[in-house]
Amino acid sequence: MASTVLVITSLEDVTADWVIAALNERGAPVARVDPADIGAGLSFAARIGEGGRPVWSGTVRTPVRTVELDEVAAVYYRRPTPYQDRFAHLPPQQRDFSAAEARHGFGGLLYALRGVRYVSHPAAIARAEFKPAQLRSFAELGLTIPPTLITNDAAQAAKFAAHHGRIIYKTFRGLPPTENGYTGAIWAQSVDPGTFDDSIAVTAHLFQAEVPSVGNVRVTVVGDLIFAQTITAPKGVLDWRRCPPESLTYAPTTVPGPIAAALRAYLRSFTLEFGCFDFALTGDAAHPEHWTVYECNPNGQFGWLPDADQVVTALADLLQQGAPL
Repeated sequence: MASTVLVITSLEDVTADWVIAALNERGAPVARVDPADIGAGLSFAARIGEGGRPVWSGTVRTPVRTVELDEVAAVYYRRPTPYQDRFAHLPPQQRDFSAAEARHGFGGLLYALRGVRYVSHPAAIARAEFKPAQLRSFAELGLTIPPTLITNDAAQAAKFAAHHGRIIYKTFRGLPPTENGYTGAIWAQSVDPGTFDDSIAVTAHLFQAEVPSVGNVRVTVVGDLIFAQTITAPKGVLDWRRCPPESLTYAPTTVPGPIAAALRAYLRSFTLEFGCFDFALTGDAAHPEHWTVYECNPNGQFGWLPDADQVVTALADLLQQGAPL
C-alpha cells in the first residue's frame, strides 16, 4: 500500500520543515523535492502506456532519496522555487523555453498522480488565488463581504468612494522580488479619492469599503478541522500584518457554526484541503453577522500563530490518511 508523503517545496520553507518533522516522528516515509533542482540535484523517469496501465510509474531521485511514484500516497504542495530561477543564467529565450518544458514535463507529472491526496493540488491553489472568484464564492455561501470595486477607471473609483465614504486599497498579489532578491509588501491602506488620476488606468485596482472592526480573526482550516485566533492590533492600525509581532495579542476563538460550515463548503468548491481565511469582527464573535470575510490564502502561513503546533498535527494526520476512499 502506498505510504510516502511527497513534499514539494523550496529548501527554505520552515512551515514544511515542521510538517516533515512531525511525519518523521511518526515513522512515515517522507521525501522533499524542489522541482527547480532539476539537473544534478533532481532526476526522474516516468512511463505510461506499457502493460496496459493507465497511470504514470517511475522514479524521482534527489541526492538523498529515491521515490517510486507508485509509493506516493500524498503530496504536500507548498512553495517550490520558480522554475525560472533554475534557468536564470540562460539567455531569455532559452530560459523561458527550459522553464516551460520543466514545468509542463516534471510539473505535469506531479500534477497527474492518481490515487493521491493533494494538500492541495497546485491547479486548485492557482485557481483559488484569484480574489474576484474568492469574493463571489463568499457571497454565494452567504458570508458577509466588504462592498468591493475592481477597476482601472478613475471616475468609477471616485464614484465608489463618494458612495461608501472611507475606502481602502489592496493589492491582488504581493510585490515580486527586486533584482537583488529583496521582497517588499504593500499593505492594505486608506486612500484619498482626491489623489485619483489617470494613472489608475495603467492596471487593475481593488478598492473596498472600510470595515469598522473591533478585531480581526485568522481562521486556518485543515480538512474539516478549524483553528481560529482573534488578533488584536494597536488602536488605529488598519492592517495588522504591518505590526511588529510583539505589538499583537492573540486569543483562541470559536467560529460560529454557520461560518464554519461556509468555510468548509468554500474549500470543497475549490477542491482545496487547506486554507487561511482573514475576517474582520464588527462585534461579538459569537454572532455570525459580526464576521466579515476579506480573503482566503489557499497556501497561507500559520507558523507564528499560538495554535501552530495543532495545525501541524492536523496536516500530518491528513497527509498520512492518503487519498480519500
